[in-house]
Amino acid sequence: MAYLQITLQVDPASRVAAAGVYEKYKQPFLDTVPGATSKELLVRDEDVQVLHGFQSVADAKAYLESDLFTRDVVGGLSPLLKAAPDVRVYDTV
Repeated sequence: MAYLQITLQVDPASRVAAAGVYEKYKQPFLDTVPGATSKELLVRDEDVQVLHGFQSVADAKAYLESDLFTRDVVGGLSPLLKAAPDVRVYDTV
């Protein structure tokens, strides 16, 4: 099992729009991305995080290079971001 954690700096006024991007691509992510097992949106005062579950680290890294991520998700979120996303991949032990 592996996790992809993406932390986003989004103004509170833009969070509804960011949540819309999350909702729009959640099911396509779960239905089409090899090894995808889960996707959760975590919101706190400081930032917004999207936590993705995968069967392997290789699956997580492959998603970061996919059209769904690079074109659709990044394209939808880019105008809403105050800073570059913090992207981390974790492997479970």
